[in-house]
Amino acid sequence: MPLAIDHVLIPVDDLAASGAIVNARFGLTSIEGGRHPGWGTANLIVPLGDAYLELVTVIDRDAAGLSTFGRWILGATPGQPLGWAVRTRAIAEVGQRLGLSITEGSRTTPGGDVLRWRSAGLDEATAEPGVPFFIEWADGVRLPGAARVHHPSGNVRLRRLSLAADPARLAHWLGPNELPLSVMRGRSGVVSVVLARGEQEFAIRI
Repeated sequence: MPLAIDHVLIPVDDLAASGAIVNARFGLTSIEGGRHPGWGTANLIVPLGDAYLELVTVIDRDAAGLSTFGRWILGATPGQPLGWAVRTRAIAEVGQRLGLSITEGSRTTPGGDVLRWRSAGLDEATAEPGVPFFIEWADGVRLPGAARVHHPSGNVRLRRLSLAADPARLAHWLGPNELPLSVMRGRSGVVSVVLARGEQEFAIRI
């Protein structure tokens, strides 16, 4: 099954303030995502069509310290892209190929809808953020990136990710794909997130 970039994580100290910065600097509107039960985190979503930016912060340090995801956000530098997720419709096959366990996740939106997903590879992505974790949204879930929102700057899409990673390692991890990636050698991580407004490209950093 084809892979797609699902979202890019950007840790922040303050969701409301960061949402205002993204709007003022880049003309992008963010919407409240919700809280992650058991992770001690909450997020804002910046929809970009099929993909989205996830502005995420810690709201309960004790709970965050007990979860892989929460600890990842706790130790991150605010405002800098931290990690990324690829979307699949065959997460069981991905897990089998790479020897990964599958975990369940959910969050409740402000409107009361429960969004459920399955993921794999989060532990590996936290240790080596140049490689993504995998996510499969439950049947019937509207993709967060496809949420209807008006960006004052116009239609904006994710153009590509610039990564530092071992190319062979990343190629094996992903398997066959046509993801818009630019890969360089270096300490594993997300170097930049390039968005596009028509033919105009810009990198986002908060």
